[in-house]
Amino acid sequence: MKQKRNYPSVTITKKQERSVRSGHPWIYEDEILKSEGTFENGCLTDVFSEKGTYLGTGLWSEQSKIRIRILDRNANETFGDAFFIRRVTYALDYRYTVMGEDVRACRLIHGEADGLPGLTVDRYNDILVSEVLSYGIDQRKDVIYHALADYLSARGEPIIGIYERNEGELRLKEGLTQYKGWADIGLPVPSSVLTEITENEIRYEVDVENGQKTGFFLDQKYNRRAIWPIANGRTVLDCCTHTGSFAMNAAKAGAKHVTASDISEFALEQAKRNAEKNGLIGRMDFVCSDVFELLENLRKAPKTYDMIILDPPAFTKSRRTFSAARNGYLKINAAAMRLLPRGGYLATASCSHFMPNTEFRAMLKEAADSVGVSIRIVEERHAAMDHPVLMAVPETEYLKFYILQIV
Repeated sequence: MKQKRNYPSVTITKKQERSVRSGHPWIYEDEILKSEGTFENGCLTDVFSEKGTYLGTGLWSEQSKIRIRILDRNANETFGDAFFIRRVTYALDYRYTVMGEDVRACRLIHGEADGLPGLTVDRYNDILVSEVLSYGIDQRKDVIYHALADYLSARGEPIIGIYERNEGELRLKEGLTQYKGWADIGLPVPSSVLTEITENEIRYEVDVENGQKTGFFLDQKYNRRAIWPIANGRTVLDCCTHTGSFAMNAAKAGAKHVTASDISEFALEQAKRNAEKNGLIGRMDFVCSDVFELLENLRKAPKTYDMIILDPPAFTKSRRTFSAARNGYLKINAAAMRLLPRGGYLATASCSHFMPNTEFRAMLKEAADSVGVSIRIVEERHAAMDHPVLMAVPETEYLKFYILQIV
């Protein structure tokens, strides 16, 4: 039966009901059969089945195709400040449990996987960087920010600022503006947007204002460490190196030489500074090039590398462009396999949730077949534990990472 609450409510289709009962939090606009009450953008909304059974309460988004993002399915839950503070506490308790010392450079909040849909918060020592892609969460972000600051301060690890990277196009679909800058929540504003983190014994300069995403890609931290035994003694090509993370892990592991390549001059300059900071510059060189052009040009040269790393940006951010993106992944992986000698290694990744793991594996097999080589899986990995996956929400399982050998 319907609960007597002050929130507006919707009734959804049986198809959407099955999705909600399975644990998926999104309700699409075309799955809403009827609505009751007065709706305001970002308001709390109760969700019911066609039979009148309460299914959960979520945040209403009047412009997005994802019309409601469910927060909780407990009919007795209240959704004031205390609710969001609890969610922050749960998220940080989890990170301190699973990340150990790496908690000083990790993702603190991972959106739907932490019950805070549309919110990302990354930590770089005493600076937090956030991205908000949900109208309802944007309305409540100050409560969340203060909860984060209070939690860390209570552990003796106070932060000096929260930088907002609210530049994503999804904000426009939510009726939100795009901007970046320090959050005005009463914390002092740091004098610099640069900070430093240590990951896998390697020091990095992080530019929270101009670096990609929130300033650094934290999800690959343990995948970078996984290449150490293989990179040792090898000549390595790291494509799409960004700020040099995979390249420096290879060099730190004892590679003979590492070539770090990226299309961005800005990223390569930061990669060079990071290499100098870690005393690795002597065993590395840096090439500014598009990954497709680089691999094609190397095809005409003698086999130089016995390990290649492919960590490209997401080739697709929608189902509509999946086919073209798959062809892109196929092209660069086939090109890399063609360059490697027998016994060589390929570390390859995809960070798009629109490329599911089954498709990614099939693409790798097709790439190998297309260039007449056989491959074996050395290791299959995913995102680090600070990027948890909800089994009911496949969108949270976005990162695929394989280490392969040409045999």
